[in-house]
Amino acid sequence: MRVLISGASVAGPALAYWLTRYGFDVTVVERAPALRKAGGHAVDLFRPAMDIAERMGVLDRIHAMKTGTQRLTVYTEGHDRPVEVELRKVMAGVSDRHAEIMRDDLSEIFHDATRDDAEYVFDDSITAISGDGEVTFERGPARRFDLVVGADGLHSNVRRLVFGPESGFSAWIGAYLAVASVPNFLGLDARVEGLTGVGRMTAMYGAAHLPDARALFMFRPARPLDYHYRDVPRQKELLREHFAGFGWHAPRLLAELDATPAFYFDSVTQLRLDSWSRGRVTLVGDAGYCPGPAVGGSTSLAVVGAYVLAGELAAAGGDPVRAFPAYEAELGAYVRRSRAFAVSAAGKLVPGSGAALWALRGAMGLVGRLPAGLTRAVSKLGARGVRLHDEIVLKDYAAHEVRTATRP
Repeated sequence: MRVLISGASVAGPALAYWLTRYGFDVTVVERAPALRKAGGHAVDLFRPAMDIAERMGVLDRIHAMKTGTQRLTVYTEGHDRPVEVELRKVMAGVSDRHAEIMRDDLSEIFHDATRDDAEYVFDDSITAISGDGEVTFERGPARRFDLVVGADGLHSNVRRLVFGPESGFSAWIGAYLAVASVPNFLGLDARVEGLTGVGRMTAMYGAAHLPDARALFMFRPARPLDYHYRDVPRQKELLREHFAGFGWHAPRLLAELDATPAFYFDSVTQLRLDSWSRGRVTLVGDAGYCPGPAVGGSTSLAVVGAYVLAGELAAAGGDPVRAFPAYEAELGAYVRRSRAFAVSAAGKLVPGSGAALWALRGAMGLVGRLPAGLTRAVSKLGARGVRLHDEIVLKDYAAHEVRTATRP
């Protein structure tokens, strides 16, 4: 059975891995001319995604490429002294098994695990998908597939072609996020440092394996901004407008925007589709159910989604009429809880008032003083949804495997 996957970032290669294990003939098409190695940003893998990575035989590589970030230093407007937080305490409260890794590194690890078993077509993109499975491309000749999967991110081309404009499914949850590669002029090693104020925050972090650093910006305007998601000059202009007069090293970070080799800017937006499947087409990861970049654990959700989709297709013998509803039912609760958590997290990460900023500073100070074990216990009793990832129970689809694992 021939399956076409659009997108070679994280969800696409993860899905390709499991589908080939179940005997499907997989092609992955990617708009970029090669794997993206422009810097990327740090992403989190929580217990279920780590368990899946272990089953894929790539866990050692993920551990080897972890960012190694250990400490957070946060200044808040109106206070001269920063709050210091050991990040291992925070993550111990969120998940019993966790790794932070640069997104591009994770993509490369998953690609390496699949490149010998799946066909990869770079520098091309889907232009049309017919009801009988014929797919046309920008560059290559038309081909026929039994199933098509959009794993092409928040602004999915497959979703637009099959489900319609993004505006019909997206919900802005009040914030914007930007990440830029910058020189590590603070000499940060395994540490994040930044400033938080009312309605905006900026930070900078260094990581193992990185020759430079990453500048992070989040802010909450009163209303959605007017820009195109591919208009980088306009995005940088908006960033400068919203961080004008901000303290700490914000002016230096803004000055680096013109020279940065890698820049990411997007709204913190959720996708809320009633169904992620239509006919022989379905969606996985951010393309189908993005809970919100940086606030909802979307990378772990994408890895789990890829695993479940492949498993349900295998269990149904490739029949989308049975597999797609089973996939959505199996993942639905996880998606809904991720959405709810993301809305709450977006509000707390970028405080909307002086009182909220004061509360955030107090909470960080408390975490900084608590022993790691107590932090874990408090998280299990307190913050709603904070351990939502670790509560996911993975189904076992091993009975449907027809190919042994390929070790990258």
